[in-house]
Amino acid sequence: MIAALLAAVMAVSSPVPAAPAGDVSFTSHGVTLRGTVVAPEGGGPAPGIVMVHGSGEHDRDDYRAEAEAFAKAGIATLIYDKRTEGYSLFERDYSVLADDALAAVQAVRSYPGVDPARVGVWGLSEGGWVAPLAASKSKDVAFAVTVGANGVSPDRQQSWAFETYLRRGGVTGSMVDMVASTNMRTLAGAGVFPEAGYDPVPVLEKVRQPVLGLWGELDRLTPPGEAVRIFRETLERTGNRQYTLKVFPQAQHGLRRTTDGFDKLDGFVPGYLELVGTWVNGLKDGPVQPSADPPPVQASESAALAPLAWYEAPWSQIAVWALALLAFAAYPVTAFFRRRKDVVPFARPARWLASTGLLATAGFLVYYIALTTGAAMAPGPVLFGRTLPWLALQLISVGVVVAGVLTAVSWWRRKENGGVRVGLLLGGAVVFVPWAVHWGLLVP
Repeated sequence: MIAALLAAVMAVSSPVPAAPAGDVSFTSHGVTLRGTVVAPEGGGPAPGIVMVHGSGEHDRDDYRAEAEAFAKAGIATLIYDKRTEGYSLFERDYSVLADDALAAVQAVRSYPGVDPARVGVWGLSEGGWVAPLAASKSKDVAFAVTVGANGVSPDRQQSWAFETYLRRGGVTGSMVDMVASTNMRTLAGAGVFPEAGYDPVPVLEKVRQPVLGLWGELDRLTPPGEAVRIFRETLERTGNRQYTLKVFPQAQHGLRRTTDGFDKLDGFVPGYLELVGTWVNGLKDGPVQPSADPPPVQASESAALAPLAWYEAPWSQIAVWALALLAFAAYPVTAFFRRRKDVVPFARPARWLASTGLLATAGFLVYYIALTTGAAMAPGPVLFGRTLPWLALQLISVGVVVAGVLTAVSWWRRKENGGVRVGLLLGGAVVFVPWAVHWGLLVP
């Protein structure tokens, strides 16, 4: 097999010129999708590939460079505009995306100059979940190629990626736990992280076609060591021994060249495009012999996210946050309607409690939204293992506790003053503390 691959690589060094592209359209789940077939010139019936997108919005041009390289290697390659109907940050269905890919496979199978028995799918990142699913659903898919595919669920992968990114920026402690664990569990529990618990293993168990799995050694979005291990163990366990699992050194998630896995240099890592061409073309010569590179070393292992307890439910957390915010806001608001203007002995700690409470609750909401939407994901300056906004929120939260204690002591000594206003304010502090602990504001 190795000798055959080397021979094929030499053949690719004299590439077949790519012919002019042909536009096609196909329908899936009532949506018409449009794409382009980049086909090789002449040479008889060619194999075909449908390129399945990574996450987010994509059009056909995002994968044109790979498509042109594959076409020069003699493979008719379909790139298409990803659906927008039913797909967004908060909505997606991998089964629907797999059906889109299968409709594209049929378009390539009927394309002039293509061997319909040799059309497969290629999937990058999110496509590494979708492409095997498409292969498991139809025997019309002749093979599956994945790039940066996951062996774990999307929520687990995203948690690992967040932790990896933050620790690389020098962030440690509670902020890492909040973003990578508490945040991810809450988003999944609220149903705003679509396909969060999708398990790729049962799908891999159903794949009977040859599989080419490719990973970058320095992948920081997908835990690559776990993925290689899970792919190999799953395919072996189910008796599909037609696999090639390859790890490229100095390569990032999309197999671009990189120095550390976080930057993306110009050009693909050497050998990637050539290997896809030789492997796909070599399928006509007989079964693929099993081959797997050692799993690359990861700085940390991914971890399954625990389901939310009842008190961690999104509605519960929102209710507690809102109660605390209202209690803190009520103190200064009611001050405008007070008839008595006498000075309350403990007014100063109460004012501090209201001020710090408002800053902590409102400030956390703003920062949390900025983090989850990506606007503040870059760590920026880090002090004591904390980003400056997180450090400020933690210090303010400590101030809430201190001001709450001082206010409670003063109120206990002078119960005849303050009444309901201060009682409500202290109630806000009481519900604030466990909420702040849960979200890491009062955790080192």
